[in-house]
Amino acid sequence: MSTFQYQKDLKKLPIPDLKLTCENYLRALKPLQTEDEHKETVAATQEFLNGVGPDLDQQLREYAETRPSYIEQFWYDSYLNYDSPVVLNLNPFFLLEDDPTPVNNTQTKRAASLTTSSLEFIRALRREELPPDMIRNTPLCMDQYNKLFGSARIPTGTGCVMQTDPSSHHVVVLSRSQFYWFDVLDKENNLILTDDELAFNFDSILKDASKSTPSEIARSSFGVLTTENRKVWANLRSHLMNDPINYKILRIIDSALFIVVLDDIELDSLADLSKNMLCGLSILDKGAQVGTCTNRWYDKLQLIVTKNAKAGINFEHTGVDGHTVLRFCSDIYTDTILKFAKAINPNSPSIWKSKSPSLLKTDKIDTNVVTIPRKLEWNLTSELSLSLRFGETRLSDLISQNEFAVLEFNTYGSDLIKKFKCSPDAFAQMSFQAAYYALYGKVECTYEPAMTKQFLHGRTEAIRTVSMESNLFVRRFFEDVPGAEKLELLRAACARHTETTKMCSQGLGQDRHLYALFCIWRRYLAEQDNLEDHHSDSTIGNNIENDSKITKEIPSIFADSGWDKLNNSVISTSNCGNPSLRVFGFGPTASNGFGIAYIIKGGSLNICVSSKHRQTQRFVDTLRNYLEEVKHIYEDELNQKEQMKARGRLQHTRSGNLNYLLGGYGYFDLEDDEIKSRGTSPERVGFRRAGISARQLSEKLRLAEY
Repeated sequence: MSTFQYQKDLKKLPIPDLKLTCENYLRALKPLQTEDEHKETVAATQEFLNGVGPDLDQQLREYAETRPSYIEQFWYDSYLNYDSPVVLNLNPFFLLEDDPTPVNNTQTKRAASLTTSSLEFIRALRREELPPDMIRNTPLCMDQYNKLFGSARIPTGTGCVMQTDPSSHHVVVLSRSQFYWFDVLDKENNLILTDDELAFNFDSILKDASKSTPSEIARSSFGVLTTENRKVWANLRSHLMNDPINYKILRIIDSALFIVVLDDIELDSLADLSKNMLCGLSILDKGAQVGTCTNRWYDKLQLIVTKNAKAGINFEHTGVDGHTVLRFCSDIYTDTILKFAKAINPNSPSIWKSKSPSLLKTDKIDTNVVTIPRKLEWNLTSELSLSLRFGETRLSDLISQNEFAVLEFNTYGSDLIKKFKCSPDAFAQMSFQAAYYALYGKVECTYEPAMTKQFLHGRTEAIRTVSMESNLFVRRFFEDVPGAEKLELLRAACARHTETTKMCSQGLGQDRHLYALFCIWRRYLAEQDNLEDHHSDSTIGNNIENDSKITKEIPSIFADSGWDKLNNSVISTSNCGNPSLRVFGFGPTASNGFGIAYIIKGGSLNICVSSKHRQTQRFVDTLRNYLEEVKHIYEDELNQKEQMKARGRLQHTRSGNLNYLLGGYGYFDLEDDEIKSRGTSPERVGFRRAGISARQLSEKLRLAEY
């Protein structure tokens, strides 16, 4: 089975019908807006549909005819034109499970084993022996794998570009901010070093780097430049490229297959490990930076291993999505285990179709390869020295502005969630909504990516989690209502989320289509400005009919506040994982938001939460108590289903979890006399005073359509 055998059969990502896109857009915004705000958005959307919208849509369809995907270049540009530091803003991390074999229990042995497995993966990819990804017998696009190795994000004065060297055959190793390199593949993409030889190289590097003084480490911490603002980094890089020594070093780093990072620190806490894999740790000793944060190169794929053999991946996100990197992680993790099995039983299976022939058994040895580590010695000028110093200070500031908390919830997982009659992913999404509502009493724009790799060059579509059903659920969950009603509202909210997810997975969501239309308008605007400046012909502008309604005025749908609201994801989430991962994560995408990465397993949920000090641990604690409360309600309903109380109501009890979720404030503790006398919630009292019962409101929300 060839890696790319299905590529020619993959369909192109569909461009949804414009009217359907606008309907989905309004549906996503309605639960996030006030009534007046939504009326304004409806009017702006209708004006767009009756005006410039169809012309932009037609231009997009013509643009897409000669391209593999209508969104691909726009999506690349959105990443490459991003000017803020990639660390904590764009690059995610994966933390692998501990190696269960007894042979890889040291830093160098585990690094060597994972490096060898990574090289076998690259060999299989380049020989097109890597089995293609499939979901339910549906082949997925494999194009992203070509951008995973030998690739680098290169900053320039006009934005970043992606560069890939398909013939790369070496790795770069970082230890105590010192750079080393050596070859690992021959020209036939066969491995030229064994696990033991790689471990010996890593040991040699660790010993050499350990001799570095704090001042030497500071003077060689060039990796901090990759954490700078992109324009700053582009300017500094141009200076580096003007020096022959530094130019050569940059070329070696840029073209490396990947970076192996050996951290001089032992970590066990999941929060600390998450932070270390995402951005490194900032640790000061008498004002000098001695943490791992400078021991990185964020413009490339990094394999990070701590002193106590904890391993993770940090990756540049422009060309690849989580699903692609997850396949890589799971394959190399599996291979490390199978290698141990093969050492016991030579007939044990392998995940690779073929293996590299042993270098010792070949008659021809390539004398051009460099298998002994060579240190990269930068030419440090006074200007660069200041840049490194200030870059490290800004990086330390950035790290200090973010915090992480991890929830390893082992009470239950997908097995029990399915008994709730809920999709596990939708259930997790509703838990985030409930935890946020418990703390802040409101809902916010939430983002979850839906994979679209079943289409040619497919990436993701945005699932907008908040719905009228989810709003109703979180509000009623914290009222004194029967557990059966809460579970039914939860199921309804999950059903809506599942329906939205299916639609987005088919490429029929609203975000990518609208963003592409916005990009088409911006291109028209740029070309009109170019025409005015240079009085030259326009390649795109001339394609627009004379009677087109496209003008330099921003289209109404993008000028409306709803567009800004939908593009400010206060809660940014992602579901990605399998048994090879312990946890994964990313930074918050909004300054006032949370980044929530979660892995759903049969009997557990692993959730990594980040924020810029928005009580991250409290959010995690609230989430835990919500999950336990749902289980309590479910078990209570099972036990009490046949027992009826007076007036035909189901018996229901309150657990301590719900009081905790309310921060110690119960519905019977509030000061409103009506609440005290009737034992109801402030929200229901407000509805009653307005002449609307909570039950009537529920029905209105259930029936609300556009």
